[in-house]
Amino acid sequence: MTNLPPPAEELRVLDAELRQLDLRRAVLLRRRAWLVHTLRATAVRQRAEAPWAPPEGWPPGPGAGAAARRPEAGAPSVQNVLLVLGGVLLTIAAIAFTLVSWGHLGIAGRALVLGALTVAALGAPVALLRRGLRSTAEAVAALGTALTVLDAYALHEVAFTGTDGIGYTAAASAVLAALWAAYGMRLGLWHPLPLAVASAHLPLLLAAIAADAGPHTLTAVLLATAAGGTAVALRATSAPVPVRVVAVVGALGAGAAGVLAAGWLCWSASDPGAAARAAALLVVAAALALTAGRFVPNREVAVGSAAAAGLFLVAGTGGVLRVSVPGEWTVPGCLACAVALLAAERTPLARPLRQGLVRAAAAVQGFAVLWALPLVVGCVLGPAARAATPWSGAPRTVRDAVFTDVPPPPYASTVPLVLAVVTATLVVAGRRTARRTAVLVVALVLGWAAVFVLPAALQLPYTVGLVAQAAVVVAALGLAVRSVRADEGPSPLALTALLLALVTSVDLALLSLASESATIGVLAALTVLFGAVGRRPGAAAFTAPAALGHATALACAIGASAGFAPHHTALLVLVVPSAAALIASRSGGSPATVPVEGAGAAAGLLALALAVQEPPTLALVLSLCGVLVAASALRPERRAAGWAAAALFLLATWVRLAAWDVGTPEAYTLPVTGAALVVGFLRRRRDTAVSSWTAYGAGLAATLVPSLLAAWDDQHWLRPLLLGAAALAVTLVGARQRLQAPLVLGAGALALVALHELAPYLTQVVGALPRWAPPALAGLLLLVLGATYEHRLRDARRLREALGRLR
Repeated sequence: MTNLPPPAEELRVLDAELRQLDLRRAVLLRRRAWLVHTLRATAVRQRAEAPWAPPEGWPPGPGAGAAARRPEAGAPSVQNVLLVLGGVLLTIAAIAFTLVSWGHLGIAGRALVLGALTVAALGAPVALLRRGLRSTAEAVAALGTALTVLDAYALHEVAFTGTDGIGYTAAASAVLAALWAAYGMRLGLWHPLPLAVASAHLPLLLAAIAADAGPHTLTAVLLATAAGGTAVALRATSAPVPVRVVAVVGALGAGAAGVLAAGWLCWSASDPGAAARAAALLVVAAALALTAGRFVPNREVAVGSAAAAGLFLVAGTGGVLRVSVPGEWTVPGCLACAVALLAAERTPLARPLRQGLVRAAAAVQGFAVLWALPLVVGCVLGPAARAATPWSGAPRTVRDAVFTDVPPPPYASTVPLVLAVVTATLVVAGRRTARRTAVLVVALVLGWAAVFVLPAALQLPYTVGLVAQAAVVVAALGLAVRSVRADEGPSPLALTALLLALVTSVDLALLSLASESATIGVLAALTVLFGAVGRRPGAAAFTAPAALGHATALACAIGASAGFAPHHTALLVLVVPSAAALIASRSGGSPATVPVEGAGAAAGLLALALAVQEPPTLALVLSLCGVLVAASALRPERRAAGWAAAALFLLATWVRLAAWDVGTPEAYTLPVTGAALVVGFLRRRRDTAVSSWTAYGAGLAATLVPSLLAAWDDQHWLRPLLLGAAALAVTLVGARQRLQAPLVLGAGALALVALHELAPYLTQVVGALPRWAPPALAGLLLLVLGATYEHRLRDARRLREALGRLR
């Protein structure tokens, strides 16, 4: 509800608001008068300055549109385009005159024309700059610089025709660079300076080519040119950007060409002297890169320059070593040089330079590891070839055992040394880095590789190599046991050690396949070793399955050594699943339980594969596997394994029946039906809501359906009689217990059996009838059904409802 003020109060409020509106209107009117006066004064001033332009604020003229259009190109842009185009056209005209119309004038005329044009083009910018026309001055000066090149060409064609073209070009480029630099700096023009810097990169190289200098001299000239460009780029900090860009590009191009040439000369040299001269050039390039990195303000560029310097030093060292020492020592020598670069951390160099040298050392170490990788891969994968020809005889050396079908990599003797040096470097560096764990893991892998390839690299005897590999397994397991924690699980270092121990053990087992005694001894030792370590809780998830795997291989080896047939060896292999089930039952749900059960299941599958060719033994193996699985199902967390045990027992029964040449299908299906009905009965006792189809349908169908198929082709009376009696019994039980599945399945099977028995008589009756009788009977039946259609539908509905009330 709104309360209105008294009339007197409301009148007072309205008068106050009207007074405020009057005051506001007076202020706005004064402001309007001032704006009108200002616009008129502005219009008068604009008409005085530009009579053709409308005054600011005026509406656009006819055809201008709703809003004034902005110009597509600004005045400076149009001016620059016109000036550049004019300068280009004049330059083209001067070139055409010099090259085409030169011969129509005498010597004096030629000199007079070109000199006058050049002096005029170079002198005109002075007057233009005084008037403030800088852009026009730049355009005219550009024409003048182009004419100086034409002057140099004309001078060679007239006065120096006998001189060498390359040498004259070198001298001309030097003179032009000096003239352009002086001219640009004197007048303050920007375009002659980049041209002077670009031209300054040519004289030394062209002069060296004119003097027929050798490749080392040409390389030195390239590096000197790069040094000059670098100096210009570093000192011209206040110069225009194009000057610095041209200097940097020229320095990088000349430096890259010089470094590539020096590297090629160093690594293709045939004697130490030539390699040393080329290496000296690489040292010069490294010094140049370090100097540039010291004065470059950008940190990333400084780091890259220092890294390049480090790589240059290593490349020079490698080139000298290549022709001075045996081939296998080239990479170790480069690696030693890279390790020496790490000493830069202790020097007073700037931090970016130290980081760059360290990165170069790391890159060289990475290349050294890649060089050693083929031998490591060969030692890991090579013994697998022994699986094709086991117990073919012990070779003389480990290298012969590893590389049986392929030649070993060259220069393999120094691979362990390279890997060991990189490992030691990483261990030392890992103490001072934030990523200590990752560095130590990589160091562990490289150290393992160094020891792993040592027997093959040194060509140790076969037996010594096996002992060495076993020692690697023991060392890796010992490190894993010391690093693992039972409460926190294996650390990254412990996990890496465990994986390396597994890889080495598999490789050792494959390597031992060359000799029967070595195979059994190695597999037995590995089984005991991994089994002992598997008692440690933190490592059991890895070592216990490994012990079971080696035990499986040991069982196969013992069976083969004893001359057992494969199906007899399968019984020996079943010892491993038995041990796995026992270990899993005592592990108490630890992380090792599932891996152990998986290893046991794999051994069981191997036993089945070995016994598959002998059905009696296969049935026995299936039964024993069923017993083991049933024993596992006794544990509360493995109740579901009971289904697998039942399936194994059923398969064992079927295989045994097949071995006895039993062809009666009921012998295969009745066990399934009996077990399924028992399970269904127990389930319905626990849960009365379970349907009879779920409880009994599958079990009954497992016997009734195959028996019906067999009875349909059976010419004797016994099977149909027994099947009909069984179907009748099932139907009666379904009716008595008000169960839908037994009633429907039993009645259907009984009806089909009866039809099968009456089929011969029906065939005889149909054969005795005239040919018109069957169609007539069918038509009569249809008429009767049509007449009583509604009544039949009601009866069918009642039958469906009756069946629906059953369970």
